[in-house]
Order: sequence, then structure tokens, then C-alpha cells
Amino acid sequence: MSEKIKGDLIIIGGAEDKEGDKEILKKVCSSINKEEDNILIATIATEYPKEALEKYTRIFNKLGVNKIKGLNIKERADSLNKENIKLVEEASLIFFTGGDQLRITSLIGGTPIYDAIKEASSDGCIIVGTSAGASVMSDTMVVKGEDDESPRKCTLKMAPGLGLVKGIMIDQHFAQRGRIGRLLTGIAQNPEVLGIGIDEDTAIVVKDSGEAQVVGSGAVYFLDARNITHSNASEQYYDEVLSMFNVSLHVLKEGDRFNLLTKVPFEEESNRNENNRD
Repeated sequence: MSEKIKGDLIIIGGAEDKEGDKEILKKVCSSINKEEDNILIATIATEYPKEALEKYTRIFNKLGVNKIKGLNIKERADSLNKENIKLVEEASLIFFTGGDQLRITSLIGGTPIYDAIKEASSDGCIIVGTSAGASVMSDTMVVKGEDDESPRKCTLKMAPGLGLVKGIMIDQHFAQRGRIGRLLTGIAQNPEVLGIGIDEDTAIVVKDSGEAQVVGSGAVYFLDARNITHSNASEQYYDEVLSMFNVSLHVLKEGDRFNLLTKVPFEEESNRNENNRD
């Protein structure tokens, strides 16, 4: 297992299809034994946990999952509760719903529940997150920023995430809400971090080997700032437009694969290896 990735993850850009083919949610279910394994639906991010739990329970039941439980953390004291910790320990898959990602990190960060989730992931429990639940996967988390805007200095709020995968920054509802500007702002301020924008009804299935495969109807955008030759991020005043030269952008569709460790698509990586042999 890579030190950068705790275990297998499914990271969804939000608004996954829940009524039609349900391709992404079927992929989630196919990763476990639907008759024997426990799915734990973590409704921590939402202000409507009961409704979220009922909705996903109904969907997963229709997809053949028998054992479904809910985890709701209303205050940090709930993250110390032994029964809640036991729910995490018994889960084969933990599904973080959408809402406000800062609710997740502020309510469970540094607690026994947080430690149990990391340990479960390392031990083979699959961690799934949609929308806000996707943003918390990384160690650098997008909290809030401007949609449909140019990249501008100090307009993006970031915070530590759960750190289940390191060295990346995830943004969701990407094309639908015009978020490329805010993700560019994020990598301008953190050029060592790989920016990943995920469209709605689209996901990446991440293996602990570093492979990320795209599933769903949209695209996933990988922004690599390591080779930037010019950036004014350290010079501009608040809200002024940023400029960056030589940012790499990869756009992947369903079935395409990206190596999160080498930060290149697998096809490009294969071509590089062949050229090196030549």
C-alpha cells in the first residue's frame, strides 16, 4: 500500500444518478458482498441526516444490499461514543453523503472516530464520498470559493481534510458550477498538490496502488502545477487575478486511468516507459 493512499476509495463529484441506471452507485455496491457486508452511511455533512439516510438506504436496498446502518455525528462528543466507533469497525464500506465538508472535519477530526476510519481504510474498508464527502478525502480540502470566476488570490478557503489520500486537492460539481478558477487558485497557492475536479454523476475509483479510474457520465480534470515557470501568487493583492504559466491539464472520461503517484495518465506513462526503453 502506498504511503499516500490509505486504502481503496470511490470519490464522487456529487449529484450521482439515483433514479436511472445508477451506474456509480452500482459500482459502489459491486465493491462489496451485498448479502454479507455492512454499508455505513455517514450523514455527518448534512443538516438533514434522517432524510439522507432514508434516501440512500432505499437506493442501496433496491441495488441488493442487505445490511445498512447510519452514522450521524451531531457534536464532537458523538465521536467519542463507543457504539459509533463500533459501527465504523464493523463496516465494509463507509459512504459519506453531501452537505458541508467542514462539518465532517470539525466534528470528527482528531477523535477516536477519525482514528477508527483511518484504521478501517488501511484494513480494507472502502471509503466512498459524494460532493462534500468527496472533498474531505484529501489532506488539503477546499472549503469555499467563488464559482464561475477567474482564479483570484485569497478567494479560496482551504482546511485540512481527512488525509485518506495525500498530495491532492478535490473539487466537485466541477463543470456544472464553473469551478476551474477556484481549483487553479488552490494549486497556485499549493503547487505541489495535484488538483482534481470531478463533474457531477462522475467518480474516480482509487486503488491503494495509486490508480484512479473514471466512472460515470462526465469528466475528471487533473491539474498539475509542479512545472509552473511563472506565478504571481506571492505578489498579487487580495482578489486580484492570478497568472500561471505551464500548468498541465489532463481531461479523462469514463474508463480512462490516471496514476496519482506519478501524476500522469496511464497511457502517457506507458508511452514514456516505451520511449525510455528505446
